[in-house]
Amino acid sequence: MPLQTDQDIVALLTSARTIAMVGASDRPDRPSFGVMRFLQSKGYRVIPVNPQLAGRVLHGEAIVATLSEIGDKIDIVDIFRNSAAAGAAIDDAIAAGAGAVWTQLGVFNDEGVARAEAAGLKAVVNRCPKIEISRLGL
Repeated sequence: MPLQTDQDIVALLTSARTIAMVGASDRPDRPSFGVMRFLQSKGYRVIPVNPQLAGRVLHGEAIVATLSEIGDKIDIVDIFRNSAAAGAAIDDAIAAGAGAVWTQLGVFNDEGVARAEAAGLKAVVNRCPKIEISRLGL
């Protein structure tokens, strides 16, 4: 069962330090662009993941092609992909040893979330960390 209570989400967000953002965009009109900057302003290290932009820099962080390229511990994988593509991103998060997966608003992949939870990852579905941080006063 995905984390949906405020208490669970607060616990996840306050314990996390590193967030990998799958589907990060260098386009200012894309939601991930602003969410990444916001999360950085709150003290998180956000590592952008986008194979089409790999090797470039976004908001001071090198963009990597895949989660497997990140050498550091990943607390949360924030997924900015559509529901169909989210399953592969979740599988990559499991393989990378992430602590949690977080799907953005409108992104649902029940099978992927079930695999994540079976592998011991926490999951948050259909929410935005920027909205939740603001709403919860974090």
